[in-house]
Amino acid sequence: MPVKPKIRVIVVDDSALVRSLLAEIINRQPDMECIGTANDPLIAREMIRERNPDVITLDVEMPRMDGIDFLERLMRLRPMPVLMVSTLTQRGAEVTIRALELGAVDFVAKPRVGLASGINALADEIVEKIRIAAASHVHRLVAKAAARAAASADAGAAAAPAQPLGRISTEKLIAIGASTGGTEAIKEVLLPMPADAPAIVITQHMPPGFTTSFAARLDSLCRIGVKEAENGERILPGHAYIAPGGMQFRIARSGANYVAVVEDAPPVNRHKPSVEVLFKSVAAVAGRNAYGIMLTGMGNDGAAAMREMKDAGATNYVQDEATCVVFGMPREAIAHGAADEVLPLQQITPALLARLRSSTDRLHHRI
Repeated sequence: MPVKPKIRVIVVDDSALVRSLLAEIINRQPDMECIGTANDPLIAREMIRERNPDVITLDVEMPRMDGIDFLERLMRLRPMPVLMVSTLTQRGAEVTIRALELGAVDFVAKPRVGLASGINALADEIVEKIRIAAASHVHRLVAKAAARAAASADAGAAAAPAQPLGRISTEKLIAIGASTGGTEAIKEVLLPMPADAPAIVITQHMPPGFTTSFAARLDSLCRIGVKEAENGERILPGHAYIAPGGMQFRIARSGANYVAVVEDAPPVNRHKPSVEVLFKSVAAVAGRNAYGIMLTGMGNDGAAAMREMKDAGATNYVQDEATCVVFGMPREAIAHGAADEVLPLQQITPALLARLRSSTDRLHHRI
């Protein structure tokens, strides 16, 4: 049986300590090797050309050329899986969201203090994300993502006006789950939503400090309002609510209203926030008034609960393999029999809006 080749990684970081720590963590793994380190993007560019890595790790803030400028050029000229190494600051979070728009597969957030011990504590997460990046579909997706990112950076939500949905029940609710590659997929789903869309609740696997910037970025681009969910607030039509990183997010009912429950509860399926937690609450509280969407991501988080949504009468859409960065979570949802439709990413919102409009037409005929 042939030996599977090791994942070849180049580490790009201006900190000699970080380069050394990451190289050591990578070289401890039997299935990967660090084939080079670079302290700035210009050196990295030559190294990538000569050594042809499978994955690069890239510091956000670099000398001589900003990490984002380098990433943008790399993705335009030589698309490859990139894992960003971010700082736990607001600036670091905003730049990381931009990096994901440009096609970076994922990111890890290095601690602000105790750098050596902090990075070593993240070793398992770092190597898992390198493996996911190496297996991702970046090569065929990133050119489209970069083009869309460049357009949306200027255009925002100024595209053709979305046709209003008209009179639909305030009971309707859309629930979205995503992980690796999900920030861009969620944006793709939300951008076409009209201002009178049903309320939307979202769990994207993301650590504390980054969901605030993610929500703010979407809010600046979308017709609907987008924010981090807050405990006890009403879930209103025309708005999307994102699970805060490091917290669990579910919905409950208060009289005729949906309300957000945000709590410091244990991880589920190793995740906090977890799609399973959100989808399970949607199945129980919204039932047949719910529409589920499972987007790109590694693992099986949310698959069983999405089946519970279907069994409760919800209509579920699952992203197809060809448009996923990582097909794990959608594949598991399909395997659980949770999908009503499996669609390319760009077709999910049009299909959902068409279904909502047909239900609106039926409502008008009854009135």
